[in-house]
Amino acid sequence: MTPRTHTCGQLRQDDIGQTVTLAGWVNNYRDHGGVRFIDLRDREGITQVVFHPEAGDAHTLAQKLRHEDVIAVTGKCIVREGGENPKLPTGKIEVDVTSLTVLNKAETPPFTPDDAHKVGEETRLRYRFIDLRSPRLQDILRTRHRVTKIMRDYLDEHGFYEIETPFLCKSTPEGARDFLVPSRLQPGAFYALPQSPQLFKQMLMVSGFERYCQIVRCFRDEDPRADRQAEFTQLDLEMSFVTQDDVMAINEGLVRRIWKEVLDVDVPPIPRMSYAEAMSRFGSDRPDLRFGMELVDVTEPCGRTEFKVFTGAIGKGGCVNAIRVPGGATMSRKETDALAEWVKQFGAGGLPVTKIEGGSVSAGIAKFIEPIAADLIAATGAEDGDLLCFGVDARPAVVRRVLGELRVKLAHDLKLIREDDWQWVWIVDFPLVEWSEEHKRWDSLHHPFTAPADDDLDRLESDPANVKSKAYDLVLNGSELGGGSVRIHSPQVQQKVFALLGIGEDEAREKFGFLLDALKYGAPPHGGIAFGLDRVVMHLCRTDNIRDVIAFPKTQTGADVMTAAPSPVDLTQLNELSLRVQTHHRRDREV
Repeated sequence: MTPRTHTCGQLRQDDIGQTVTLAGWVNNYRDHGGVRFIDLRDREGITQVVFHPEAGDAHTLAQKLRHEDVIAVTGKCIVREGGENPKLPTGKIEVDVTSLTVLNKAETPPFTPDDAHKVGEETRLRYRFIDLRSPRLQDILRTRHRVTKIMRDYLDEHGFYEIETPFLCKSTPEGARDFLVPSRLQPGAFYALPQSPQLFKQMLMVSGFERYCQIVRCFRDEDPRADRQAEFTQLDLEMSFVTQDDVMAINEGLVRRIWKEVLDVDVPPIPRMSYAEAMSRFGSDRPDLRFGMELVDVTEPCGRTEFKVFTGAIGKGGCVNAIRVPGGATMSRKETDALAEWVKQFGAGGLPVTKIEGGSVSAGIAKFIEPIAADLIAATGAEDGDLLCFGVDARPAVVRRVLGELRVKLAHDLKLIREDDWQWVWIVDFPLVEWSEEHKRWDSLHHPFTAPADDDLDRLESDPANVKSKAYDLVLNGSELGGGSVRIHSPQVQQKVFALLGIGEDEAREKFGFLLDALKYGAPPHGGIAFGLDRVVMHLCRTDNIRDVIAFPKTQTGADVMTAAPSPVDLTQLNELSLRVQTHHRRDREV
């Protein structure tokens, strides 16, 4: 083919009169009285090309062109005869074709890029190579490229080295299941794919690199959901000789750069909120600040009622919280009953509600709480036409979780959120550990390498529940974009934290021996953070599905339907790895 001179999004009025060559896909075609019009598409845009009968062979060939044929055309850039198309940057011109080369004749596609939104997701993922031709996905991946470049440029300006860390690692407990990789050279032994480069970046700080960064793939064997994939990408960074404030300042500058360059949005100084405040006001450590409906503790007035749902929970050390739903009194009994069913997935037994009308309560549990109506209205700031929803349980954590999830659902259902609203917050002062009722032990709220607050070191053994950590999460519109901490750099403190978590000396040596050795040989104070790159791009592109921002994502069942992965492997490969696969029906049969 003749080398192309321009892309399909490049030609303008200034190019009129030039002979040009374009190449791309047939996006659309139509005939007007023997004149053939083709919308030619490449990644940069669309240009209308026209074939007049005088073009001879080119016109004849053009009659046979269909969707997604790959062609190259040569012709003269002219004024668009049918009038300007204001929807296209190239809408004032067209190319009068004199030569056409069919580079690849396509079979009839299962869908066209323009119609991808009309077909099911599994079909789109099965033919992802067609789905990715759509302007929307091309724009998303173009944005993703811009974001990674901004990240690298910004961190380079601030003295960071990008250093790769291994994908074949030792399996260590980090809160999720590892993906395991069998070793052929050491039968019966396994590598793990990294859930994060956490330990390696700490090794790099011990090695004296001081500022490390990496845009890296990470792997967690968890069930996919709207904002989570089993394999994902994060911006990982670590800094030596820094405080928590230093790490947060660098990263606040980074998101300010990204939002300004991509969206021309100015990110103001980001406020900080303690974990305790976030949980008490919003029921979540990733609070969405774009709307109200804050949790209000109404345990005291509710304890003065004879409503056994309230008094029973309070008597067991529980609490009652309420949220005020603006205008929620218009909701029907059917709708509030549906909410009561919905909250059960978060541990609630139900959802007591009442409406505010005439300065008092009505409907729902009104007859039980009428004597305290004035107190509830004063505490919640409720007005006529509002709905009060109550969370009640003997376990305060369940109350917070239920109402925290409910307020977000109601905000979306009632359309209380502005699309162009960006509400940032740093969550700080996390507890170091939390008690696991299931395992009857203390678990790290972040990971076991997070440093305790200096003022709380003396309470590690005597009062672990009230030990705060030097951890911090960056939250945007209710989504955690990044999380990090200052790390433990003292081997003595690390051993104490391991002991608190029930990790004995032998187990610690087996799983983290290399870290403990490194800490003994001159480890500097260090801290870092990891940003979910996929989530950053989701926000910038205003999509709520992580699969939209990953070129080749997995389905909800963890499958790649385009390549049919995961799939069985040949018996020879299994034998080389000293593995045997057991079926669900006959576990003693080798396949």
